[in-house]
Amino acid sequence: FCPGCRALQPPGPRPDLFRLMACDRSFRVDAQQLQRRFRSLQRAVHPDRFGQRPPEEQYYSEQHSSLINKAYQTLLNPLSRGIYLLELHGMEPAQETDCDADSMFLMEIMEINEKLAESKSDGILEEIDTLIKVKQEELTREVAAAFERDDLQEAKKLLAKMKYFANLKDKLKNKKIPS
Repeated sequence: FCPGCRALQPPGPRPDLFRLMACDRSFRVDAQQLQRRFRSLQRAVHPDRFGQRPPEEQYYSEQHSSLINKAYQTLLNPLSRGIYLLELHGMEPAQETDCDADSMFLMEIMEINEKLAESKSDGILEEIDTLIKVKQEELTREVAAAFERDDLQEAKKLLAKMKYFANLKDKLKNKKIPS
């Protein structure tokens, strides 16, 4: 907002999502603090509050609201937060090919994929779901430790592994939804 006239201003060209959400630039975030900040910012700039304002401010309100949603979703999800942190350090985003050298990992992914493709019972799907959650939590802890050591290459490899599990989670969701 303009300090003089209190008119809403346009968002900056490349805002720092951590700063916008009042978080430390770290892989570890306080999800409750993030949610409080999200709600506070949305209350201040939500388009519903700008219906009687000039069209320019209405447009800026939509831009800010969209940016706040993006920041919240990016920082809330460990995978997108890690990828964003790598980008802030000037690194290319993690690709699934970043962990192709780890043949044991790829075999594990292949086995889970096969189990998922062949599964007919809800019990097996629940088993796979639990396995994926455990692996995601484990990888999240490892990524946090890598960022804390400032080992960005290791963080990138681990984030690539997280992408595989995110894809498995999506496949599992699609399998659970009745056709």
